[in-house]
Amino acid sequence: MECCRRAAPGTPLLFLAFLLLSSRAARSEEDRDSLWDAWGPWSECSRTCGGGASYSLRRCLSSKSCEGRNIRYRTCSNVDCPPEAGDFRAQQCSAHNDVKHHGQFYEWLPVSNDPDNPCSLKCQAKGTTLIVELAPKVLDGTRCYTESLDMCISGLCQIVGCDHQLGSTVKEDNCGVCNGDGSTCRLVRGQYKSQLSATKLDDTVVAIPYGSRHIRLVLKGPDHLYLETKTLQGTKGENSLSSTGTFLVDNSSVDFQKFPDKEILRMAGPLTADFIVKVRNSGPADSTVQFIFYQPIIHRWRETDFFPCSATCGGGYQLTSAECYDLRSNRVVADQYCHYYPENIKPKPKLQECNLDPCPARFIPEAWSACSVTCGVGTQVRIVRCQVLLSFSQSVADLPVDECEGPKPASQRACYSGPCNGEISEFNVDETDGLFGGLQDFDELHDWEYEGFTKCSESCGGGVQEAVVSCLNKQTREPADENLCVTSRRPPQLLKSCNLDPCPARWEIGKWSPCSLTCGVGLQTRDVFCSHLLSRELNETVILADELCHQPKPSTVQACNRFNCPPAWYPAQWQPCSRTCGGGEQRREVLCKQRMADGSFLELPETFCSVSKPASQQACRRDDCPSEWLLSEWTECSTSCGEGTQTRSAVCRKMLKTGVSTVINSTLCPPLPFSSSIRPCMLATCARPGRPSTKHSPHIAAARKVYIQTRRQRRLHFVVGGFAYLLPKTAVVLRCPTRRFRKPLITWEKDGQHLISSAHVTVAPFGYLKIHRLKPSDAGIYTCSAGPAREHFVIKLIGGNHKLVAQPLGLRSEEEVLPARKASTKEALQTHKHRNGIFSTNGSKAEKRGLAVDTGSRYDDLVSRLLEQGGWPGELLASWEVQDSTERNASSEEDGNAEQALPHLPFTMVAEQKRLDDILRNISQQPEELRDLYRKHLVAQLAQELFRSHVEHQDSLLKPSEQRIPLVAIPPRKHVSGFSSALRTSTSSQASGGPRRPQRKPAILRKISAAQQLSASEVVTHLGQTVALASGTLSVLLHCEAVGNPRPTITWARNGEEVQFSDRILLQPDDSLQILAPVEADVGFYTCNATNALGYDSVSIAVTLAGKPLVKTSRMTVINTEKPAVTVDVGGTIKTVQGVNVTINCQVAGVPEAEVSWFRNKSKLGSPHHLHEGSLLLANVSSSDQGLYSCRAANLHGELMESTQLLILDPPEVPAQLEDIRALLSATGPNLPSVLTSPLGTQLVLDPGNSALLGCPIKGHPIPNITWFHDGQPIATAAGLTHHILAAGQILQVANLSGETPGEFSCLAQNEAGVLWQKASLMIQDYWWSVDRLATCSASCGNRGVQQPRLRCLLNSTEVNPTHCAGKIRPAVQPVACNRRDCPSRWMVTSWSACTRSCGGGIQTRRVTCQKLKATGISTPVSNDMCTQLAKRPVDTQACNQQLCVEWAFSSWGQCNGPCIGPHLAVQHRQVFCQTRDGITLPSEQCSALPRPVSTQNCWSEACSVHWRVSLWTLCTATCGNYGFQSRRVECVHARTNKAVPDHLCSWGPRPANWQRCNITPCENMECRDTTRYCEKVKQLKLCQLSQFKSRCCGTCGKA
Repeated sequence: MECCRRAAPGTPLLFLAFLLLSSRAARSEEDRDSLWDAWGPWSECSRTCGGGASYSLRRCLSSKSCEGRNIRYRTCSNVDCPPEAGDFRAQQCSAHNDVKHHGQFYEWLPVSNDPDNPCSLKCQAKGTTLIVELAPKVLDGTRCYTESLDMCISGLCQIVGCDHQLGSTVKEDNCGVCNGDGSTCRLVRGQYKSQLSATKLDDTVVAIPYGSRHIRLVLKGPDHLYLETKTLQGTKGENSLSSTGTFLVDNSSVDFQKFPDKEILRMAGPLTADFIVKVRNSGPADSTVQFIFYQPIIHRWRETDFFPCSATCGGGYQLTSAECYDLRSNRVVADQYCHYYPENIKPKPKLQECNLDPCPARFIPEAWSACSVTCGVGTQVRIVRCQVLLSFSQSVADLPVDECEGPKPASQRACYSGPCNGEISEFNVDETDGLFGGLQDFDELHDWEYEGFTKCSESCGGGVQEAVVSCLNKQTREPADENLCVTSRRPPQLLKSCNLDPCPARWEIGKWSPCSLTCGVGLQTRDVFCSHLLSRELNETVILADELCHQPKPSTVQACNRFNCPPAWYPAQWQPCSRTCGGGEQRREVLCKQRMADGSFLELPETFCSVSKPASQQACRRDDCPSEWLLSEWTECSTSCGEGTQTRSAVCRKMLKTGVSTVINSTLCPPLPFSSSIRPCMLATCARPGRPSTKHSPHIAAARKVYIQTRRQRRLHFVVGGFAYLLPKTAVVLRCPTRRFRKPLITWEKDGQHLISSAHVTVAPFGYLKIHRLKPSDAGIYTCSAGPAREHFVIKLIGGNHKLVAQPLGLRSEEEVLPARKASTKEALQTHKHRNGIFSTNGSKAEKRGLAVDTGSRYDDLVSRLLEQGGWPGELLASWEVQDSTERNASSEEDGNAEQALPHLPFTMVAEQKRLDDILRNISQQPEELRDLYRKHLVAQLAQELFRSHVEHQDSLLKPSEQRIPLVAIPPRKHVSGFSSALRTSTSSQASGGPRRPQRKPAILRKISAAQQLSASEVVTHLGQTVALASGTLSVLLHCEAVGNPRPTITWARNGEEVQFSDRILLQPDDSLQILAPVEADVGFYTCNATNALGYDSVSIAVTLAGKPLVKTSRMTVINTEKPAVTVDVGGTIKTVQGVNVTINCQVAGVPEAEVSWFRNKSKLGSPHHLHEGSLLLANVSSSDQGLYSCRAANLHGELMESTQLLILDPPEVPAQLEDIRALLSATGPNLPSVLTSPLGTQLVLDPGNSALLGCPIKGHPIPNITWFHDGQPIATAAGLTHHILAAGQILQVANLSGETPGEFSCLAQNEAGVLWQKASLMIQDYWWSVDRLATCSASCGNRGVQQPRLRCLLNSTEVNPTHCAGKIRPAVQPVACNRRDCPSRWMVTSWSACTRSCGGGIQTRRVTCQKLKATGISTPVSNDMCTQLAKRPVDTQACNQQLCVEWAFSSWGQCNGPCIGPHLAVQHRQVFCQTRDGITLPSEQCSALPRPVSTQNCWSEACSVHWRVSLWTLCTATCGNYGFQSRRVECVHARTNKAVPDHLCSWGPRPANWQRCNITPCENMECRDTTRYCEKVKQLKLCQLSQFKSRCCGTCGKA
């Protein structure tokens, strides 16, 4: 065990403390318990590739020994090394090649797989048997054994799994997948027995596909194995396997062993090509080959993504599917390829909901009604509904108007129907602008006229032309804007026929049919016929002969799906049954075949078809008639009224061959549709329908609104659910919109009495009620009933004195009305406890009627006060009256009793019931003495709201160009008391009118007085106090008095945010703040701010709930880089530089007073940090003070904690150590010049075209952002500069520098604490041409010697590649003649002659002479002796073509008994081999240079005189529909004997089809049946709602 060493005696305690504090990393709890220091960092990997090892160390901190190891290992660099890297153990051996061993140098080779000590470095001297252990341990990461991942670490062999983890026992499965389950491949094993003959010299044993593993073949017998390969790129190869050894065939290792009586072939794989193993005939006896290998499953099912959602909103669904995927070609293929592997299980489709967000509601307007008049100016109206689309049910639901966003489209507009009685129109456009949105200017100077016709719509066969209608100026005849002409006068559309000549003949082309086959080669057809269009209007077309269409006829057939099919079983047709009934037998032939891309079939051994073989025989019988259903009569309806059901029974019976009918099990009959056994029935409507189930109960879409009519209107439309206060003589249409209920069954009641149609009241079908002219007796509660659902509508009448008309039945006096009005507020509050509607539909009849009486008058008091309200906004009324004068005049003319209305108000005011309920509740919550004051204030406020909403609505109906009367701006609403404005005005006037006082800053008066409890429900307090809210508190008044000159402005804030005033939180005239009916959300610190031109003052008051602690907080983030001190309220974030004094205030409130405690990072702080009143002072902060500071306030009622985050900022600065930035530059560009910027500037000199790295060394907190500049401009805007910013801005890479791009580069580092500039300059050197000394002479003698002056490209006097000077001007240079003298004598030779023999050894010759070249350039012969003295004479004869003479030899042709390839044609074979002219046989490679004779040829064979014979088609199995088919017999017969022969003899020609579809016409009564076997799954997934599934699974879905 490795332990840490003990400390020496006498070691100072200070040094031990230093060791403990300087631990390299934070220690875990486990490490602390075991006395070990934390693990150190991992070392560099021992290897850069191929799998190495890295270690980590730790230190023992105890004076005693520690348990465990102080070193740990892990694997690293687990990537394959490049092929040129070589073996790692061999590299370690070769490192000793230059070290003498026993005084001698050796070349050392590795000795691997030592069973005794695999981790020692044993090497063998090359060419000797000397084996030496050169090192006791190999380097970490060396493989223990060549065929294993186990590696040596510290001299020990450590287990390594296929996941490259130390100690892992994970292995690859047979498919090569680490820790796999073997599901990605399949085991293929089989046996082949040769059937070779003289005519068939070789045969295929097995085809092993790409990627296969663990291949093993054993051949027993005299024959020989050989390989053919085909790569994925299509390259073919062949290997004869002539001798034992290990070969590399297409990058796959092949181990071959050859024995006298057998051959063994092994390949570990994975194969990098398709291998076809073949056997070659070499003896008279047969051979057998056993093979086994793991074949990859290259076609796998892949689940698709979800299809698009069935709905874009409101909730839809989406499905997945599965597709067959080819892993080799990375493409989707036909499903048959995946069915070929039984291991492949097709994934089931998944269903999920999608787009669940509800559809947005929007306004849907209906069509405009007809104009209300036949001449002159009238109106058009339409209904505009707020609707939402329910996507799943594809239905539309009505919603309240406020559910729709955006402006509501206009529901009324003006229309003009021309002048009346032929008179000139006197209607005024200005008068209608304000009311209806205006009409177009009407001018008799313009009128409509026809101006020619448009272009004909068709070129032949009859088209139409439309007359062009234009708006013209009658005087100038110039075209004008269509708006200047009266729309109603526009002449009607005028059409005429044109181009009536028949169209020329042309080809009509249909769509391509589906491909007849999914693989192999299929066919697609389409209809093409010559047609002639006689009349387009009558759609009359004539079919013509093809010759009459002059264009070439498009093709009617084309090939499709051209690729090989996977091997599959091909069963022949069943033979006729051996017996007609009573049990017989049928037989058929089933063969394993592969349909090829050319349409032919390749017959294969049965082992190639992995799917279970279809049956080749089956039982058959025709005993009894088919079973059928016998149906009874329908039963009576299940109910006596309303909707019910009828049923009938069904029994399954069978007629036997004896004629006796017998009842059998119902499962033996075909599926019976659900509609055959049950159907709905409808009887008379029930008097009182029973309550249906909740799931299907009716629903009435009510509108919870209150309508107040203020001026005369002819007709008003309402929806049930509201209240209407109306003027007499108004027609009312009341609508009851329902869902899940038949509208004709809706009933109406008034005050509990059933309503029927009369001359005054019409009860219309489809849920409408119309009251023709309102009179006092029409007031009451109208009830709409839809089954159990009921909704009400209250109608009350407004009298001539703007008072509500009392009920005519109980004519009450004014004295009786007043007490009821006072009590209505309390009653309304009680009814508010029910649902937010009129009244509930639950309870007894008596309860409902009683409640109706109570709630029918709940808003009477508010409406009465609203009608009596004299404080309508004057500036608004002025604007309205100008716009509305025309309509008021019309209204006055219509009804002489118009003084009953309020002429200065809109037609009808609409308020939400919820708004009125809120007002009633607020009034009821006020103290009794304040209730009348608040009621007046809230009624005035409501009037302003109603008027403003109506003006805004009318304003939205006006187009901008038509708003001729400017509207008065409405100031924002501010909730104040009813008398606030007057009080403020008088106070300000008094202040301005008094004597002039000296100016002074604001000061708020602090009053040390407890909160006054005026009553059990109202609290009044001054600033600086704490208010504890109790359950009975109804009002809190916060006083704030301030002095100053000018007079200060008072504002209120809660928890640092401005107080939002409402009808519950009010600003009083004396600037006090009142909170009515305080709730928990009102708790907090309220701050009164007093401000004038000289300054401000503020004081806070705390409002707590039941005395619970409260802490004044601020959620601000404070950033300080300059001030010496910072003070903030707790609750936010402080970012400051070091050395600052930080004070965090924790102002608390509570009853009793809360105790304050401070914490830092959840640890409690001691008292030295505290200041007075709970504040915390942090003096001279540093980075160690950074953290989360929390203030906890606690008392008897609870505790509260608020926190402030303190962050210490460090401004950007240059780090003292620059090793990190230099290492980063080196790693980014190891070979690039680099420079570091500095505040004073640095410089780097570069070559043109070079790239450079600039580093910006920086540190700071938070990490500074870095921005780069070039010559003072941002780097991104620098023109012609290629750059990249790397390492989070710390490195700038500048590429391809030239003379134009250098300059000063600077980096700006900045964070919240400051900025820092650093810079560096780049200088560029230039290239130039230099003419140097003359080069060496090109010849030593003769007349061709020249010297060329040398031209060099220089950079600072250093020669560089000439390409750098390509752009520079090259100096002109001239060659100089040199060495122009006679040459010494020398031998001259001619070329060799042709060889005398092409093989077997020949000779060739050449001519050799002695010549001398003169200075004039002429060469003359001289004596051979002159050349002999200088050089040896060259040879003039040599041997050639020494290789053996070889040739292709062949045997005689074999018998003509091969496969038939055509009529009378077969194939015959012969042997072709390579031999010498002496008859010695050689390998085929020796003759590869010679053309090889053919070994196969066609021959005449009587046996191939065959052809296909077909019989007549059988009758079609159906007379209509999509399932009829017919068949015929197809057989191969001999031409001479006319007898049937095996089908493969006719395979040279396409086999005629033996079945076809027939009678594909629609049936009159479509049969409901399933057409797919997946219908049960469709039913389980509940997909029968989809049309595509419903049609395919008609039978099953019909039962659902």
